[in-house]
Amino acid sequence: MDAFRLHQGTAPLLLSIPHVGTGVPDAIRARFTPEGQLLRDTDWHLDRLYGFAEGLGVSIIQAVQSRYVVDLNRPTDDQSLYPGQATTGLCSTINFDGRPLYQPGAEPDAADIAQRIETVWKPYHAALAAELERIKAQHGYALLYDAHSIRSRVPRLFDGLLPDLNLGSNAGASAAPALKDRIAEICRTAEGFTHVVDGRFKGGIITRHYGQPQQGVHALQMELAERHYMDEDPPFTYQAERAKPLQAVLRRVLEAMLAWKP
Repeated sequence: MDAFRLHQGTAPLLLSIPHVGTGVPDAIRARFTPEGQLLRDTDWHLDRLYGFAEGLGVSIIQAVQSRYVVDLNRPTDDQSLYPGQATTGLCSTINFDGRPLYQPGAEPDAADIAQRIETVWKPYHAALAAELERIKAQHGYALLYDAHSIRSRVPRLFDGLLPDLNLGSNAGASAAPALKDRIAEICRTAEGFTHVVDGRFKGGIITRHYGQPQQGVHALQMELAERHYMDEDPPFTYQAERAKPLQAVLRRVLEAMLAWKP
């Protein structure tokens, strides 16, 4: 079972897309509810939205398997990253709306979860860590951009309409302040888009674990409101014309990261 696809670039930046995968082994899919089989909470089409990144020399690692198999942006001990707030877990049994993903009695057990960690979670993280090490060895530092997207309205997770651009830096701990501020300014001045820094989405385990500025690795997470580049209802169609203004902003973000040096 493939866990990831990796493209090695020449720049000091690694783009991670951990929730774009739609792969589900047949044995797991057969246990899903109809709602689960929709894969509604996928970060749809982010590989296409960031299709320009390879041309910038950026390295790219992206998930092949669905977050419903195992969530690569959760810790393996499944401790909540947002205590006191609704969320979903490592091998979640519900979707963002709280609807069951599995038929009654078909939820993953401890052995099932352990296997998913071994075959999907660990290979992705091993490859991500190795690529950051390679970049750091080549450039003296490494930048990590963890790319996400979500439906604009998910009442169980947040009130009202989500801002368009949600920049996360683990409350400033995962990247140098100058880098975070530079990217935040691009978001602030992006015409036609709203933004927030370290709001509802401050960064998952990828941003928090690998973002170690004192070790020369600077990580930022970007959570996008899906309405700006796709249809948020099934069949979740990509809208290329609608995506163009957002792509222009994202290109400025990645170019600004590439222009920055610690």
